[in-house]
Amino acid sequence: MKTRLFRTLLAAAMLVPAAGALADDYQVLHTEPIQNPMLWADCPDPDVIRVGDTFYMVSTTMHLMPGAPIMASRDLKNWETVSYLFDRLTDSPKYDLTDGTVYGRGQWATSLKWHKGKFYALLAPNEGGPMGQTYIFTADKAEGPWTIHSRMRHFHDCSLFFDDDDRVYVIYGTGEMMELKADLSDVIEGTHRKIFEREADERGLLEGSRVVKHNGMYYLLMISHTYAPGRHRREVCYRTDDINSGKWEKQVILESDFGGFGYEAQGTIVDSEDGDWYGIIFQDRGGVGRVLTVMPCRWIDGWPMLGDENGKVPATVRPLRSGEPVKSIVMADDFSAPTLGLHWQWNHNPVDNAWSLAERPGYLRLKTNRVVPNLYLAPNTITQRMTGPTCSGTVSIDFSHMKDGDRAGFCAFNGNSGVLTLKCTGKTVTLEMSEQVVALTDREKAVKEVTEQVIESVALDKKTRQIWLRIDGDFQPGHNDAANFFYSLDGETWTQIGTKNYRMQFDYRRFFMGTKFAIFNYATRKAGGYVDVDKFDCVSH
Repeated sequence: MKTRLFRTLLAAAMLVPAAGALADDYQVLHTEPIQNPMLWADCPDPDVIRVGDTFYMVSTTMHLMPGAPIMASRDLKNWETVSYLFDRLTDSPKYDLTDGTVYGRGQWATSLKWHKGKFYALLAPNEGGPMGQTYIFTADKAEGPWTIHSRMRHFHDCSLFFDDDDRVYVIYGTGEMMELKADLSDVIEGTHRKIFEREADERGLLEGSRVVKHNGMYYLLMISHTYAPGRHRREVCYRTDDINSGKWEKQVILESDFGGFGYEAQGTIVDSEDGDWYGIIFQDRGGVGRVLTVMPCRWIDGWPMLGDENGKVPATVRPLRSGEPVKSIVMADDFSAPTLGLHWQWNHNPVDNAWSLAERPGYLRLKTNRVVPNLYLAPNTITQRMTGPTCSGTVSIDFSHMKDGDRAGFCAFNGNSGVLTLKCTGKTVTLEMSEQVVALTDREKAVKEVTEQVIESVALDKKTRQIWLRIDGDFQPGHNDAANFFYSLDGETWTQIGTKNYRMQFDYRRFFMGTKFAIFNYATRKAGGYVDVDKFDCVSH
């Protein structure tokens, strides 16, 4: 009797399972919670849906290719990239880094839906004219292949929505809506409506439209920029019981800072198989970019209120399930696979005949293919996200086939970049740590100027063929988004080089994204050289 009573009390206290409890229940009680940020990496403008037991998410990657990553998770904690909507965009040579660039533009704020056994994604590049037309992609499974279904006029930060009667809508901009044809080929002319007017202190756009239907009500979630005293960036929700003729009511559903950074907004809500609801909202965090947080969504008086019982973003969230394998959207790579992993993205469209995994098995070969003046116009720069709170990326490069004028290396890549460059001059190779800053034109995003300041250089022995380069990033509050740079000639003994605590920066006027680990190789005099990347290692702390 005492033993049974003791077990019952322990079970009530959530220390051990009661008699007869499933093993999975025990694991749930002992699973580590989800720490916020859920993804401490650059994943802005999220849309999240659930199909069966799996959550799928899309995020913005702008000028990186392939673009519009689809990520999957079964527990909202471990995410992996499973596909991209497209390999490249081809509407302009700017996507190829010629006649301008698409830094900070390209794919934005994609809407992801699942309807009657099929996946749909709608996106509009942040461009004018034909480059800014809206794409609708479809796929039978989230892993792809994705195909372009149709193209139509531009819709800013839009949400695709399938109603229960199979009518289809797009809600976009600051509260505008149009109906689409049943086959999604185009809009139905004459259906444009302005569904609400923003408040007087909301002088900026209300953006990031996300539409869900719950218990017969329609909910539109948006980010609101306010400028009144005591008001901050916030997530607002509009609701109606009739999407075509009903009046839309408004409620602020989140107004919270978090973790020593600013106020959060823009994202969506999603339910679990068990009927629980969660909000996934991004937060600006400086040099690392815009990170994702997860929080409870509680339905109060018919409104999806976000945050804990005090309306604040919580530090942790209870896990949804146990036993899921650890996964990540940022990964190490020894380049032994026959295809490039989905964790990699190129800066702009790649030149496919200028890189190879087959010419030297176990290595990524990056070949120069045209003469360019600087890093920001270099084709085939390959990237991965840097992550918080701290991270370290290491790359091993065989540079023995560089040609005179070639530049290869590893950098913390953004509009302001900290760069480790192997500079080939004649038969001499020098390692330099420099700070490089790009200036872009407003219209074409053309590279106007690159300011380069070499901080430290080291002449390498002519017999040296391979070098290890390392970048450590620190994105903790108060640490000024610091990057430190190192090199090694044997992969074991490291020497710091150049700027200590180089400050990484986020600038919405240029790249509009977080800092990336980037590996590059380009020619400034004559094409034809190459480097072989042995492996890339990364650690997040």
